[in-house]
Amino acid sequence: MVVMGLICTLPITAQTSRQVNYQTQTWFSVNTTSQVSYHWAIIADAHIRKNNFLAQSSFEFVRTAIQYNVDKNLSVALGYGHMWLHPSTPGWSTISNEDRIYQQLLLLSEFHKVSILQRFRNEQRWQQKISGDKFTGGHRFTDRFRYLLSFTIPVFKNDKLPAFSLSDEILLQAGKEVMFNPFDQNRFFAGIRQKLTKDLNFDTGYMVVYQQKYSGYQYDLNNTYRLFFYYTPTLYKKHKA
Repeated sequence: MVVMGLICTLPITAQTSRQVNYQTQTWFSVNTTSQVSYHWAIIADAHIRKNNFLAQSSFEFVRTAIQYNVDKNLSVALGYGHMWLHPSTPGWSTISNEDRIYQQLLLLSEFHKVSILQRFRNEQRWQQKISGDKFTGGHRFTDRFRYLLSFTIPVFKNDKLPAFSLSDEILLQAGKEVMFNPFDQNRFFAGIRQKLTKDLNFDTGYMVVYQQKYSGYQYDLNNTYRLFFYYTPTLYKKHKA
């Protein structure tokens, strides 16, 4: 798939030089995993991303899922998400809606006190096509594959003090209309993770998002300030053995 995509890209990239659009962004989100029993949990998260720091809307996104915990380190999930994507073309105002179904596998591990998270996610996305600042009535379907590798590295012995957070996620996509950009984007993050309570923590820091557009020769490079909150309540009584 990737090889075919690169071959398809050759004619256009041979004639058109790469164009990179540099942007500054701010990305806020709240992420919850509510444990309703030992094996079952409900996931929900909400996101707001802004361009030019806080000046312009980029997107709003909400997502929810049912998660099954195989054990304390392995879980699978099935869910739905909806995005409102704001136009980047000056003068346009029509928002493109996206519906998304996703499947997820999450694996937790630890190595010398470093917490390691691996997430595999597959998304089926239906995105409204916008032309001339109007909805065309059609949708673009893509099947996107994501792999996230994240590390939480303790710096202090006291877990109430911040830990170093480092992650990278690569996103690839396929579909009938994906001719020039099977590589969708890469997201690299470096920052700190801070525990607030037993169930609430956050990470904050710098994220660089490098995204290839549908043309194949146009890219966005987004220098992003990120602030994500994580709430993980247990909503059932644990019985002592």
